[in-house]
Amino acid sequence: MAILMVLCLIANARTYLVAVGIADYSGFPSKINNLRLTTKDAETIVELYSKNTSVDYSLLLNEQATKDRIVRAIKKVFNRAGENDIVVFFFSGHGYPGGFCAYNGNIGYDEIRQAMSKSKSKNKIMFVDACRSGGMRVNEVAAQGAITAAQNANVMLFLSSRNDENSIERRNMQNGVFTTYLQKGLKGNADSNRNRIITAKELYDFVYKGVVQNTGGKQHPVMWGKFSDNMPVMRW
Repeated sequence: MAILMVLCLIANARTYLVAVGIADYSGFPSKINNLRLTTKDAETIVELYSKNTSVDYSLLLNEQATKDRIVRAIKKVFNRAGENDIVVFFFSGHGYPGGFCAYNGNIGYDEIRQAMSKSKSKNKIMFVDACRSGGMRVNEVAAQGAITAAQNANVMLFLSSRNDENSIERRNMQNGVFTTYLQKGLKGNADSNRNRIITAKELYDFVYKGVVQNTGGKQHPVMWGKFSDNMPVMRW
């Protein structure tokens, strides 16, 4: 009976998504090179969720993705979520250890998590396809206050690369390597037990293996945070 109740709650859950993709960094305060596939990455994630689940979303691309607008979108969209709904923040663009580069400047993970923590949802996810994105883990291990903040926010972070690695995009691909395997996994390839519910562990196992193999061991995704291995990431 308990299992049936859980499955019913998941089946009725709604997804609330904020997707950000920045290829044009002409508004950044210092010189930074433009990217190729990052806006396509964000559009791919929005299309995926729109086709396969009930979703409310905000899509911010290039000059729309300022620091203030990203935080406002998170608060506006995610505050509509209920306890059993799923909230997802996706970012593709430049990154640095501890955060990522919005259109007009750096924004730290703590600021994003604080905005997400206001949501009632128990299922909070952050996908980041950015160079050196895994570096936030190194910083937070050294700072107990930041660890406490992360636990209070209760967010699953799935980051595309370790703190000393680039997140790879190639001319012959439609999306960055991490986003390529992320969307494949969310489409059902990560559903190893075929129960039509993709969990955090299933998604990590699938994406990690694919990215490492595709890049010849040059890129290793990182998953971190306070969450259950069985946390639902996508339901079909």
